[in-house]
Amino acid sequence: MELISQFEQAVAGSKSLTEKPANETLLQLYSLYKQSTEGDITGEGPSNPFDFVAKAKYNAWVSLKGVTRESAMQQYIDLVNKLKN
Repeated sequence: MELISQFEQAVAGSKSLTEKPANETLLQLYSLYKQSTEGDITGEGPSNPFDFVAKAKYNAWVSLKGVTRESAMQQYIDLVNKLKN
C-alpha cells in the first residue's frame, strides 16, 4: 500500500504547487487522477458539443483506457514531483 500513500501525498501536493500548470498538464493530472481512482471511463462523452472543457476532460481520460490503476498512480506521482521541481 506504499503506492497509495505516495499517491495521496501527490494529490495533496498538487493542490499546493507554486505555479498553476498549463491547461495540457492540468488535463493530464485530471485524467491520471480519474484513471487512478475510478479506472477506465464508462459511458458516452458530453452531450453538449459546445462544452469544450468537458469534452477535453473526457478525451483525456479516454486516452488512458486500459492503463492499470497502479500505473496511473505512478504516472501521477511522477508528474506532480516533476512540477514541484
